[in-house]
Amino acid sequence: MNQPMSIHGPGTAPATTAEHPFAAVVRAVAKGEKLGRSLTLEEAQEAMRLVLAGGVEPVQLGAFLAVLRYRKETGTELAGFALAARDRLTCGPLPATALDWPSYADRHRQLPYFVLAALLVAGAGVRVLMHGVAGEGPAGTRTVLAALGVPLATDASAAERHMAENAFAYLPLEAICPDLERLFALRPLLGLRSPANTYARELNPAAAPCQIQGVFHPNYADLHAQAASRLGQPRAAIFKGGGGEGQINPLKPIALTLVEDGQVRRETWPALLDADDAGWRDEPLEPARVVELWRGQRLAPGPEAAIIGTAALALQLTGKSPNPESALAAARELWASRDRARY
Repeated sequence: MNQPMSIHGPGTAPATTAEHPFAAVVRAVAKGEKLGRSLTLEEAQEAMRLVLAGGVEPVQLGAFLAVLRYRKETGTELAGFALAARDRLTCGPLPATALDWPSYADRHRQLPYFVLAALLVAGAGVRVLMHGVAGEGPAGTRTVLAALGVPLATDASAAERHMAENAFAYLPLEAICPDLERLFALRPLLGLRSPANTYARELNPAAAPCQIQGVFHPNYADLHAQAASRLGQPRAAIFKGGGGEGQINPLKPIALTLVEDGQVRRETWPALLDADDAGWRDEPLEPARVVELWRGQRLAPGPEAAIIGTAALALQLTGKSPNPESALAAARELWASRDRARY
């Protein structure tokens, strides 16, 4: 049985006679196979509050993050961590948003064509807020947005302007929650991703009713579904995406984990292309290729199918289309009729 722990206020350097407040957290998660345990929602929230407030020692933080990475966080812990981060948002009230689209892959194996899918559904009137981190390499989300001429918002007022102009805004994590962004900078020291990479996807800073989540590994879909349910997320679509981003692989069936008002269900969409279709794997990571595709200056069946399929998921999730067939038809029409000079 889980025993509640007491953790109060930022700690200072550990004294020889008094236990540091965060020691109880480390002990709970790291005491071994039989005595170690996961944190409750309240414990996880308070633990991450201390972390984000700078109230833990570096050795404690390293031990905590490494243990969680080794044994994998629970959905309850992710929800508690996200609640702590939401309490430390610095951006101010954000504009009304229909679809939250986190983008937290720290490296891309393929171009982020999901950016075009997001812009496509935004053009159909779905207000999209995308957020993420820097350091994504030469063809990351921010780099591609810059190539398309889409500016980054630096605060809530800029996000409001961008949303009014294009029904789309991108907010860097450092403008939303700099305390959380600093955890991402620990990867070179730890040599691995930390729970920050996982729970940042649950941040949903504008409290959008719908959320798209791409995950690195299929077994993380259940984890995020549990977290979304604990957080009261009305609707979410979670699936294995390229590099952990919200982008489908058009060569494979799409295994969706859907959260709807606290209930979790599965849905599978068929592959959109045959495996021998060219133009999807081993593509040069050049942002200009994304711009050229939007403008119709090159044809690429694989990327186009990825855009259409990802946009279709967003259309169904946000209630613009009632089923996969109509969503795919609507996405194809949006792609065919897009304003090619807009970006």
